Amino acid sequence: MNVKSILIVDDEKNIRLTLSQSLEVLKAEVDTAVNGEEALAKLKEKDFNLILLDLKMPGIDGIEVLRQIREIRPDIRVIIITAHGTIDSAVETIKLGAVDFIQKPFAPNEIRELVSRVIDRDQIDKQKVADYASSIEFAKKCICERHFDASIEHLRAAISLDPSRPEAFNLLGAILEIQDDILEAQKNYRAALSLDPTYEPARINLNRSTTWKPKSNIIH
Repeated sequence: MNVKSILIVDDEKNIRLTLSQSLEVLKAEVDTAVNGEEALAKLKEKDFNLILLDLKMPGIDGIEVLRQIREIRPDIRVIIITAHGTIDSAVETIKLGAVDFIQKPFAPNEIRELVSRVIDRDQIDKQKVADYASSIEFAKKCICERHFDASIEHLRAAISLDPSRPEAFNLLGAILEIQDDILEAQKNYRAALSLDPTYEPARINLNRSTTWKPKSNIIH
């Protein structure tokens, strides 16, 4: 893993401090921003490898910050910080290439492991993708790069390797929803929930998608 610089964007001082301290062991240069405006200003001045981004902030919200990040630096990996495990705009964040989430409150080892996994993902060689975990990670890499057809291929490969786990079904549903195939998306969300009725991401996606409106009203 080669982490050079990380930007933490959150309006809560305690969250910024906790994240900064949790990432010290990775020996990365960590910077912080208290809101979206400051984050975008710093992004224009400095080269970051990874951004940890809160969605709910005063002023420019996280979705708009993510959208502008994709215009300024489409290569930067983004981890979304969420509260209470609810992400009403999950599909929109995935469309913008953010596929990893950390829920408040979190333990230091959770954030270190997630950051390490996201950074290491860039080193995955397609030829070495052979099991469920590597198929999921490569699919997420494709999503980050917004290669959605390739991500579908690898998510289906993950399902064929281990059809007993919900994550691949849920992610596949999200990509199909992005592609406006709402019925197939819902089938995959339901498949994830049939495997694990407590799997919150699929429950949130299914609930949202069953009150579906035209795509232009969901994803901008």
